[in-house]
Amino acid sequence: MGPLGFNEIIVILIIVLLLFGGKKIPELMRGLGKGVREFNDAKNNVRKEIEDGLRDSEHTTTTTTTTPTTTTSTTQP
Repeated sequence: MGPLGFNEIIVILIIVLLLFGGKKIPELMRGLGKGVREFNDAKNNVRKEIEDGLRDSEHTTTTTTTTPTTTTSTTQP
């Protein structure tokens, strides 16, 4: 099965119109829009939290710690 053509989309829209009626469709679309908006907000919040966590972990790993260096000296007899 390939993508939907123009005729198939028209048939689906007519069926939806017959099932729900002209007054109910705007309410359904409003609810669908709210759901999509909430999903995108949640997705953006998760992305922001992940980026903040990565930024914090990079900050802690980039701090340098000094390690003592040892020098050895050789003495000749």
